[in-house]
Amino acid sequence: MFEYVATLLSLGFAAKPPLSALRVSAYLDTIEQGPPDAILGIAQAFRENNRPGKVNLAVGAYRDDAGLPFVLPSVAAAEARLLSRGEKKEYAPIEGLPGFIQLALKFAYGDDCAALKEGRIAAVQTLSGTGACRLAGEFYARFLPKGTAIYVSDPTWGNHINIMQLAGLEVRKYRYLDRATQGFDFEGLLADIEAAPAGSIFLLHACAHNPTGVDPSSEQWRTVSNAILRKGHHVLLDCAYQGFASGDAEADAFAIRLFLDEGHSLLLAQSFAKNFGLYGERVGTLSVVCADAASAGRVLSQLKCIVRPMYSSPPIHGALIVNEVLSNAELRRQYYGDCAGLADRIGTMRLRLIEELAAVGSTHDWSHVKNQIGMFAFTGMTAAMCDELTERHAIYLTRDGRISLPGLNSGNLAFVASAIHEVTNGKPIGSAK
Repeated sequence: MFEYVATLLSLGFAAKPPLSALRVSAYLDTIEQGPPDAILGIAQAFRENNRPGKVNLAVGAYRDDAGLPFVLPSVAAAEARLLSRGEKKEYAPIEGLPGFIQLALKFAYGDDCAALKEGRIAAVQTLSGTGACRLAGEFYARFLPKGTAIYVSDPTWGNHINIMQLAGLEVRKYRYLDRATQGFDFEGLLADIEAAPAGSIFLLHACAHNPTGVDPSSEQWRTVSNAILRKGHHVLLDCAYQGFASGDAEADAFAIRLFLDEGHSLLLAQSFAKNFGLYGERVGTLSVVCADAASAGRVLSQLKCIVRPMYSSPPIHGALIVNEVLSNAELRRQYYGDCAGLADRIGTMRLRLIEELAAVGSTHDWSHVKNQIGMFAFTGMTAAMCDELTERHAIYLTRDGRISLPGLNSGNLAFVASAIHEVTNGKPIGSAK
């Protein structure tokens, strides 16, 4: 070996300097610092703050009354069953686990869904709702006419805009929140549906609108559906809170089943992060309603073509948990009870927050907090008020005034209410008329 190296050196094959010395990575020096995520950046700032009594009302994850992460008993039981049988770790197919997909679609569209029985819904397992939206954006960009715009609610979940723009779609907004009342701008939405070019895409939240918690009534959903049909628009329903909104998964599926029954050009992005507490498992589906089984087969083939170079196939553990819960009658009943319990605690926090605000002397009308639904409350506080809550009281929330109600508990409710009163006292909030 030594003789070989000596020969190379004698022939001029001297050792070259390390690649770093050649500055092949000099381009990295020109890269600017990226902005922190509007929500995850807040969570990081919360973790880095050592102040006692700090409160995180930003993250969209359920916490129990002790402020701790909570695993649904039905989910824990399902996981125990899986482990007792010896879960296999083989790759899933490109489209995901077939059993899980079918149960997930029945959960959303209904056990007796005719379209499912006819085989005309194409679906793939996704990396939770975020992945489902990303695939939907890519699908639309490939197969709708170039220049088709997607309309998102004002406001919407912040990641919707980034996802759709990166998929190559032009993002526009439709009116949704009446900021004077923190209620639903029904007439504004209808006007924007009418004004949008025929064949546009409307991204709607199936239930528990994020971030506002403001949902249309059943009759308003019907009117919205008819308006969209008249203009020939496409619909992407984002469903992240089925069962977690009202506590009744069947009731929370109203808009999904209405839009299916009325014959919309419909895609559904489905997430099991919130309603099953599977945040880190990344479990979801994207489904496309087609005219017939042959069309569904072609659509599925194209969805697989999108998935394969993107992430190849989805993870299996979380999907197996959902499959276990929804396929077992006992666990399914338990799960529905779990959801009702979660929704009940969140509803209680809404009422108690309003009571505590009144108790500390707030004269603002906070009734909009009671009227909203889901895990978030859109308070109407300004960005300056939110900044003050964080800087002076170490209460972390998004700067649009949205708070995550599961972050409230018996130990911090009075403190939070007092701090909110302090920063809003004598100042107008969004609900002021």
